[in-house]
Amino acid sequence: MSSAVEGSAAGLEAEVAQLIVSALQLEVAPEEIDPEAPLFNEGLGLDSIDALEIALAISRRYGFQLRSDDERNGRIFASLRSLSAHIEKNRAN
Repeated sequence: MSSAVEGSAAGLEAEVAQLIVSALQLEVAPEEIDPEAPLFNEGLGLDSIDALEIALAISRRYGFQLRSDDERNGRIFASLRSLSAHIEKNRAN
């Protein structure tokens, strides 16, 4: 990966981390979220209601829907890095 691509990926991860923190009003700084750590259970400890809130915030911010019946959701929401990569591929703006 070129450094420009790595920089834009890291920039999007930071942006998505901020979106998650503000959407869920978390008591953690966005930069403290490990991009590889699980978002659910042992990671940030998020639950299915949190996933819905994140999906709504992503829809508003990036212009595409994350569907609750998508069988890929386990992979999409696995970590900040996987969620950011999915947004990068699908975002409208």
